[in-house]
Amino acid sequence: MSGLLNNVYNNVSLALRLHTNEMARLQEQVSTGSRINRVSDDSSAAYRVLGLKSQQSSLKNYVDNLSEIISSLEFTNTIYQDIVSAVSETKARLTQISSGIYDEEARSRTADGIDEILEQVVAFANIKHNGQYLFGGGKTSSAPYLVERTDGEITRVTYQGSYMSRSVEIAPGLDSSTFQVGDDIFRSDDRGAPVFIGDTGAKAGTGTSSVRGDIWLTVTGSPGDYYLSIDGGLSTFPTDGSDTNLPVTSSTTGQVLYVDTTEITSTGTDLVSVPGTYDLFNTLISIRDTLRNEQGLPEAQLRQALENSFSSVEEVNELLVQAEVSVGSRIGFLDNLEESLNNLKYDAEDETTRIEEADIAQLAIELTRREVLYQMSLSVAGKLMSMSLMDFIE
Repeated sequence: MSGLLNNVYNNVSLALRLHTNEMARLQEQVSTGSRINRVSDDSSAAYRVLGLKSQQSSLKNYVDNLSEIISSLEFTNTIYQDIVSAVSETKARLTQISSGIYDEEARSRTADGIDEILEQVVAFANIKHNGQYLFGGGKTSSAPYLVERTDGEITRVTYQGSYMSRSVEIAPGLDSSTFQVGDDIFRSDDRGAPVFIGDTGAKAGTGTSSVRGDIWLTVTGSPGDYYLSIDGGLSTFPTDGSDTNLPVTSSTTGQVLYVDTTEITSTGTDLVSVPGTYDLFNTLISIRDTLRNEQGLPEAQLRQALENSFSSVEEVNELLVQAEVSVGSRIGFLDNLEESLNNLKYDAEDETTRIEEADIAQLAIELTRREVLYQMSLSVAGKLMSMSLMDFIE
């Protein structure tokens, strides 16, 4: 008899415990609004939710990276627009001066204006965004351009940044550079043959010169005993007029100009222009110094040198316009990519919510059913537990 009563008691206790646990689970789901509060609730769905949340986290990182890059590129594009505007102003001032109606004083004032533009574009090239230099490539902690001055004026600008850009992953298997390599943006690299503007008779030699932009070649001495220099006379190279490929080296930059001396007929100063090698800053320096006629050129040669400046400014302007268009295109592409990734993230969030979210109406029905079963179990248990030995005997 005792064994039978123990079995009845154990079965009733088990039934009550199962109903209690199930009601507790349903009440938890109602209170949290979530169908899955632990893996044991639905292991298959929990695994799916884990994967979706991992996907959401990954997509969020990509979107955050994109937002940062787009912000940087939009700021960069604004800088390009400002620099292009400054170069356009330079072209306008050159056009006025080249008309021939301006005297030395007017040229000097224009040179002062070009100097102000130079200061402005150098400041733009060394600008920061979010505490990092925009145009230093992967080297964002120090100014990309080193400025040398004489008597307070800029005389030389050299690139000190990295030649490698820093990339950030913006989508699975897709990277994008954040910061610009200034030397690729502000300097042309399509070297042409040097062009000599002057009356000395010097010509380009057969070697490949390393000089860039505009330089001044000075010829001193006398027939059969000429001396050539490209650094203002700091270093000179003799020739008897028979050298077809004389290397003339600058002691300040180390750059070399190969000169054919066989047709030199007089001393003087020639402007040597190397198409395809101009950079924004030294072009402006050259235009400023030419306007001031620091070489003491005759009027006709000075005007010819100023006219040549148009091609150098146009070359630089074309580089900047290409950079501006390129950045604008990248911004458009990245905007579309960001929108696509956001949509994927929202889809993953919706799917997670669909799996996790509890159906409150269904839960209320289930909870009510369980409560009824629990009450019935209690009632049955009460009757069973109240039975005595006499009940069995009868």
